Amino acid sequence: MTSTTPEAAATSLLRFATAGSVDDGKSTLVGRLLHDSKSVLADQLEAVERVSLGRGQETPDLALLTDGLRAEREQGITIDVAYRYFATPRRRFILADTPGHVQYTRNMVTGASTAELAVVLVDARNGVVEQTRRHAAVAALLRVPHVVLAVNKMDLVDYAEPVFAAIAAEFTAYAASLGVQDVLAVPISALAGDNVVEPSAHMDWYGGPTLLEHLETVPVGSDPSAEPARFPVQYVIRPQTEEHPDYRGYAGQLASGVLRVGDTVTVLPSGHTTTIAGIDALGRESDLAWAPQSVTVRLADDLDISRGDLIAAGPAPAPTKDIEATVSHLNERPLRAGDKVLLKHTTRTVRALVKDISYRIDIDTLQQRPAPEGLNVNDIGHVVLRTAEPLALDAYGDNRRTGSFLLIDPADGTTLTAGMAGEAFETVRTNDAPDASEEEDWV
Repeated sequence: MTSTTPEAAATSLLRFATAGSVDDGKSTLVGRLLHDSKSVLADQLEAVERVSLGRGQETPDLALLTDGLRAEREQGITIDVAYRYFATPRRRFILADTPGHVQYTRNMVTGASTAELAVVLVDARNGVVEQTRRHAAVAALLRVPHVVLAVNKMDLVDYAEPVFAAIAAEFTAYAASLGVQDVLAVPISALAGDNVVEPSAHMDWYGGPTLLEHLETVPVGSDPSAEPARFPVQYVIRPQTEEHPDYRGYAGQLASGVLRVGDTVTVLPSGHTTTIAGIDALGRESDLAWAPQSVTVRLADDLDISRGDLIAAGPAPAPTKDIEATVSHLNERPLRAGDKVLLKHTTRTVRALVKDISYRIDIDTLQQRPAPEGLNVNDIGHVVLRTAEPLALDAYGDNRRTGSFLLIDPADGTTLTAGMAGEAFETVRTNDAPDASEEEDWV
């Protein structure tokens, strides 16, 4: 066993996403963060300098460090999620630079779905705009625990404190109405480098941390020991060799919590109980495993377990075929009541029927709107689903990993919708529900 503890492992890595309106300077900020933290290779910087000189720019355009697609470089915009990996002596980071255009809101959902912190940029000249509120709402919906408001381009408003204070107050109040309590506002100039990595000499009125200081010190992760263990089975290992004739292990990645040898666990959806007989990690036996480690678990009893089953310790979710969820529709093809889809939850994929689309959420006003035509791309709404087989879903608010799922087109395998499960409930058939015979044929 290594000397690393579950508590240390939970705080060694920060996943964060950046978001903001078009031209707010997201890519420049990320480029500045990478450059000033010395996370850029020499050949990368040389390539950026060559492209910048070719455009007639006297200084390197640091936005090019993240705008990797040719279409992005030519247009000066970000149209895809750009992931970057870097580290400082204090912490490792996985950064998702998400698009600012309204039509790419789905990309922010993708980037923020695993983030523990979201950096929302605002142009100091424009203040909080519609897309700012949209990004804050998505971060709140996805339960991102920490939000940073980066008020950018302070150099273009003469580093005026009242401008920053007004924007920070408006955004903080809006975020609080969404249920986001941990918001830090930082005045920055990504172009000049003010308060990104180094403190600004132009804003002595600001006494808070720089952006990087906050990223390095913000409390992230949680104690896995305090969470119920969830272990989705990805693969059943039965080598049946002379050396290991009776070996039977279940391989996968711990979604949450800690498993220890001797723990009593429940296998879902069957409901059978047994104990952990052994844990194999990287070819060695171990006494325990914690999220998000990938391990092989051996059980004391020979149970009928296959890919997609969930091994759970602690309070276990009740398997159900009836699911209500908040969803973000990601595909150009609308999602409508009556649609037959595949539902992928952790390692399990089952057939499902969209029983009802209760409403869509107006992100700007946070009001519920009717959705008679279904959900279109980038829409966020509430749906009722019926699955062919029972699933053990946690509520998304309790567990982001085992409370989330995807809806997939059964015809071509494309991803349609990202879902966040609520509590299971009994559905009630309405007059506009799909025909019973059609439903039974699918689920």
